[in-house]
Amino acid sequence: MSQVAEYVKGETVALEGDFVVAEAMRQINPDVVAAYPITPQTEIIQKFSEFVANGEVDTEFIVVESEFAAMSATIGAAAAGARAMTATCGAGLALMWEMLWCASGMRMPILMTVVNRSLSAPLNILTDQTDMMASRDTGWLQIYAENHQEAYDNTLQAVRICSHPDIKIPIMAGLAGFVLGHTLGRVEILPDDVVRKFVGEHHPDHPLLDLAHPVTVGAFDHHDNFFEHKRQQWAAFDNALKIIPEIGEEFGRLTGRYYGHVEPYFLDDAELVIVIIGSGAGALRAAIDEMRADGAKVGMLKLRTFRPFPAEAVAEALRGKKAIAVMDRVTCFGGEGTPTFAEVCQALFTRNIDTKVVNYIYGVGGRDTVPAEFCQVYGDLLRVAETGDTTPVRRYLGLRDF
Repeated sequence: MSQVAEYVKGETVALEGDFVVAEAMRQINPDVVAAYPITPQTEIIQKFSEFVANGEVDTEFIVVESEFAAMSATIGAAAAGARAMTATCGAGLALMWEMLWCASGMRMPILMTVVNRSLSAPLNILTDQTDMMASRDTGWLQIYAENHQEAYDNTLQAVRICSHPDIKIPIMAGLAGFVLGHTLGRVEILPDDVVRKFVGEHHPDHPLLDLAHPVTVGAFDHHDNFFEHKRQQWAAFDNALKIIPEIGEEFGRLTGRYYGHVEPYFLDDAELVIVIIGSGAGALRAAIDEMRADGAKVGMLKLRTFRPFPAEAVAEALRGKKAIAVMDRVTCFGGEGTPTFAEVCQALFTRNIDTKVVNYIYGVGGRDTVPAEFCQVYGDLLRVAETGDTTPVRRYLGLRDF
């Protein structure tokens, strides 16, 4: 029997992205979910609450008064020894801000789905990655999905990642609000028993409810120990660089869908490369296909993991390229470039890789980016490679003149 024939096959269905995540949560059957509704995340928790009401899961569902309370309750549940999950986006993620640091500092293996959207003002509830990118330094792991299948697969793998004994760090799994969250997509749903076996049982290290082995959680930590405890968090992120692709490889052997930190597309012979995260990769992929048909040596590097940033994998993928464009779907002010651009430049610089890199901001506030616009980026890269001129470093794709 061939290897492909041994892959587990699930049921192929059409689901909205939010319902895809809710279905994965049903199969995971977490002990506790605490959440507060906010567009475009609301449908995840709304659908999951139906599973709770119908007795399809054993989950204790906690309805709270705010996102701050949602994260607080989730931390408390995780500290007590529960497998705890939540979901949010945009302003809800911002309201959790203080508790994000508490969750990571106390090493709580929490999974939080973030249905990415912009933040006010002006008021905008549509798709970009400003919310998760703004929280990139709060000590949470971060992975992003391009499509509905990845949103499902990432949710299942994220449970394993955050609870790995060498990590024990909370994780955000991002998907594009409205673009994925509120649209139908094709997704293969694995059998429940396969998911339960892959996810495994939850075994907390030091649960508060283990009265025979009392522990203190969230204690005051003065200058004599705080630095050392933060160093342990850095070590966990270093461990995650190795463990995330290992879990992705295990998932691939099960399903035929393999995951790592990055995904190259037509990169082997590419002279020019466009780097991107999330759902925009779909339109870029179509643009790459069109340009390749015309003989263009252009490729794409899609990042799945942003925290920890896979610097080595990115640098090796981009080594020897003539010019690179780094796309970011964020509003991030005050620096010469945006978050992904800065990380890519650092990865190249520290490894003595000398190439030309420019930064593009695109799709902010839900604006669509079509393949023709990515073809425009390729045209710009041709000029950069020919002239060596990277000015302006920060560029805007699809920006209208008022």
